[in-house]
Amino acid sequence: MFIAPLHKFLTATNHDDKSRSPTIFWLALSLTFAAIYGWLGLRQAFGGEYIVQDDARQHVFWMMRFVDRQLFPNDFIANYFQSISPTGYSTLYKIAATIGIHPLLFHKILPLFLSLISTYYCFSIALEILPVPMTGFIASLLLNQHMWMTDDLASTTPRAFIYPLFLAFLYYLLRRSLLPCLGAIALIGLFYPPYALVAAGILVLRLLDWEKGSLRLSRDRTNYLFCTTGLGVVFLVMLPYALDKSVFGPAYTAAEAKTMPEFAPQGRNAFFRPNPLDYWLTGRGSGMFPKSLFTPVTHCAAWLFPLLLVWRSHFPLAKQIQSSIWLLLQLFLASSAMFLVAHATLFKLYQPGRYTAYSLRFIVVFLSAIALTLLLDGVGNWAKTTETKIGIKNLVAIITTAIIAVVVVLYPCLVDKFPSVGYVEGKMPELYQFFQQQPPDILIASLAPEVDNLPTFSQRSVWVGKEYAVPYQKGYYTRFRQRVNDLIRAQYTTDRAILQKFINQYGVDFWMLDRNALTLEYVKDYGWIEDFDSTPKAIASLTQGKIPVLAEAMTSCAVFQNGIVVVLETSCIAKLTGS
Repeated sequence: MFIAPLHKFLTATNHDDKSRSPTIFWLALSLTFAAIYGWLGLRQAFGGEYIVQDDARQHVFWMMRFVDRQLFPNDFIANYFQSISPTGYSTLYKIAATIGIHPLLFHKILPLFLSLISTYYCFSIALEILPVPMTGFIASLLLNQHMWMTDDLASTTPRAFIYPLFLAFLYYLLRRSLLPCLGAIALIGLFYPPYALVAAGILVLRLLDWEKGSLRLSRDRTNYLFCTTGLGVVFLVMLPYALDKSVFGPAYTAAEAKTMPEFAPQGRNAFFRPNPLDYWLTGRGSGMFPKSLFTPVTHCAAWLFPLLLVWRSHFPLAKQIQSSIWLLLQLFLASSAMFLVAHATLFKLYQPGRYTAYSLRFIVVFLSAIALTLLLDGVGNWAKTTETKIGIKNLVAIITTAIIAVVVVLYPCLVDKFPSVGYVEGKMPELYQFFQQQPPDILIASLAPEVDNLPTFSQRSVWVGKEYAVPYQKGYYTRFRQRVNDLIRAQYTTDRAILQKFINQYGVDFWMLDRNALTLEYVKDYGWIEDFDSTPKAIASLTQGKIPVLAEAMTSCAVFQNGIVVVLETSCIAKLTGS
């Protein structure tokens, strides 16, 4: 029977085969798929000269200071994003720059290596839970598909490192390898501090055992060793963050945030939603369950896991599930606890949803892989036991196996654009080159969407930009908001003195405008500026037919223009205003 050897090949455990050949085969296959996905990601990243991942425009642009110290001098925005960058994250980029790898290049090639490391640890953890090499392959494949269908990994922002580092922590914890485990905890704290607290929660929970229907303290001294030393490492790596007295702090309180339009349901950083279910369960930042939890949809196989356990008599491989699976419950409980603590201390521990988002993704990946393995095992055993004369069961088992294999392996082929990781392509190379030719200490004022790309592609400072409107720390956003208000007021003023005062006071060298920026329709339709105090006044002025001072400068002071934007030189504007 063909189904018998196929079933044995797919569901063989490490105990069945003393050699490591099956494990090596499935691990190699896992790494191969990770490399293929990574290569597809690299093709997107290097598909043009001006391409960058969306969130990297916030977290990577300032690191070009490592290459040229003259860039972004006294830049308020660059200083802020440098201040919130975790130590390990910024140090890694600095080391790369020191050996000659440009930050923008490094941010593009790094996801491939992070995915390969994540693949290895994901595969290894799966084997600790269910010692079937195919389970490790399925788990790592599902994880890679998720990583390349969401933007976390490709962003190479601090959250990208949670995949390899936290998986490493879980693996070494299961293997009871103390020093590597402590090293992983330290790296988590240095790259993505919130999850060091989740790791601490897991270590505490492992001091509890479920015996005879009740909770008791663990009798395993190793758990106490891991807990005490691990908590010590967490304390050391988190202490600098606790003692940090940044000029950009403190964080907004919940009461303050509720009064801000940025956090309203329609705001740029919508958080406080009126529907309690949305707020607590699925809301971005506030909800426990990320909307990408079942991306790809094959992750829905996790729902089968409890049903398969109920009918485990039909799935013999279920007996091979190790006690290590309880780590997934501990991960869920620790993350949920931090989720609640973050809500109680809003926004001191940043967004509550960040504490469960990655944990739940890991849990779903492993449960899906186990469920699919048990399903294949059950179908194979069913076909082998009572075979009919015409081999119907064989046929059903083969078709079922083929369907599962095709859906899991070839799922990316069904996606419209894979990888889908949020790369942004700059469409104005001449504009970027124009600003690159200017002195490195210039300051550009603009409300145009294109201003978000200038720090990355031109390496020049901007006064404000939608991409940099991060409303969590009062010391930063209060000043940022004032900057936007001052810019709106100056851009739409009919008073030459107000315009000239803005230019002189803030040292603006260039003013970039969308071609229709000075029209009433533009101000009404440009959603980002509608929540700023100066916008209603600008709308009122334009409604009355008043013409902004800058309208005259758009023709006489233009030093660069294309079909979308016009760049004005402020020294020319000064002459028009009579200064």
